[in-house]
Amino acid sequence: MSTANITDNLASPAPVLSYSPVVLSVPGRPVDLQVRVSAPETGTDLPVILLSHGQGPSNNLSSLNGYAPLVNFWAAHGFVVIQPTHLTSRTLSHQVADAPGAPFFWRSRSEDMSHILDRLDEIEKAVPLLAGRIDHTKVAVAGHSFGGFTSSLLLGALVTDDGEEVSLLEPRIKAGVLLAAPGRGDVINGPMADALPVFRTIDFSTMTTPALVVAGDEDDSRHFTDMGPDWHADPYTLAPGPKALLTLFGAGHALGGIPGYDVAETTDESPERVAAVGRLTSAYLRSQLHPGDNAWQTAREALTSGPDPVGRVEAK
Repeated sequence: MSTANITDNLASPAPVLSYSPVVLSVPGRPVDLQVRVSAPETGTDLPVILLSHGQGPSNNLSSLNGYAPLVNFWAAHGFVVIQPTHLTSRTLSHQVADAPGAPFFWRSRSEDMSHILDRLDEIEKAVPLLAGRIDHTKVAVAGHSFGGFTSSLLLGALVTDDGEEVSLLEPRIKAGVLLAAPGRGDVINGPMADALPVFRTIDFSTMTTPALVVAGDEDDSRHFTDMGPDWHADPYTLAPGPKALLTLFGAGHALGGIPGYDVAETTDESPERVAAVGRLTSAYLRSQLHPGDNAWQTAREALTSGPDPVGRVEAK
C-alpha cells in the first residue's frame, strides 16, 4: 500500500465488512476458538490487528462481539481486525469452569493469538471477499485491560509461573497498543492480588517490541493497587524503547467507552475521546507497520495540541 493510499485511508473511512464466527478447532483447547474478522470493503496489502478483549461486568463484551467502537474505526481506516473469544469470556464460563487454567486462562489468551497467526491463510479464505487482501508480514496486537496484559506478553514481557520463567513472545507481531493495561506487580495489594498471582511477576524489561501505551489519568484501579492511575503507565515506564505513552485527560478505565457503544461499565463516556483513541492508535500502528509514513506524527500533533488537548504524548 502506498503512502498516498495510507493517508487517504486515514482521512476517508471505508465501509466495513464483518464476519463471524470463524471457527478454529485447536487441539487441547476445551472449546473451539471463535473469531470475528472485520475489514474495509476495499483495499489490498491490508495490515492485521489482533485484538484481545478485557473482562468487565457485561456478559457479552468480553468476546468477539465487543469493542465495536474501536474495531469499526480501525477496519474503516485500512486494517483487518481479528477478535478471538478467549476462554476467560463470560460467554464460555458455563463450559470451561473446570478446565485447566480456569478461570483466568492467562496463558491460553496469548496462545490464542499465535494459533490465529498460524492459520491466517485459513481465516483469510474463510471470510468472503477477503482472500488475497491481507499483508501477512504486517501484524500488530492490541488489548484492553486484561487484554493489555495478554498483549504485553506477546510483545515480550516475561512472567514467572510456579518458579519457571515464561516467555510468550510472538515474533510475527511487529507492534502493539496497550489500552489501560496492568502495570508492575510489586504494588499489587488490592482484592484481586491473590486471584491473579501471575500479575505480580510481570517483567517489562524484556518487552522490546515497539508499543503505544494508552492510559487514562483518572483510571484508578483499586481492585488491583492503591498506586493510582500511574500504574497503567508502567508498561511504558519500565519497558525499553521504542515506546510511546498517550495519557488521556479525564479518562477512566473504559477510555471514554471503547468496550462498546453505550455500555454500563463506561464511567467516563465520551464519544470524542473514543474517536481520539481510534485515530491515534490507528495512526501509530500505521506508522509502525509502514516505515516512513507520518500518520502518527500528524495525528499526535492534531489531537494533543491546541487550547483543549485530548491528552499528552511522550516517547522514548
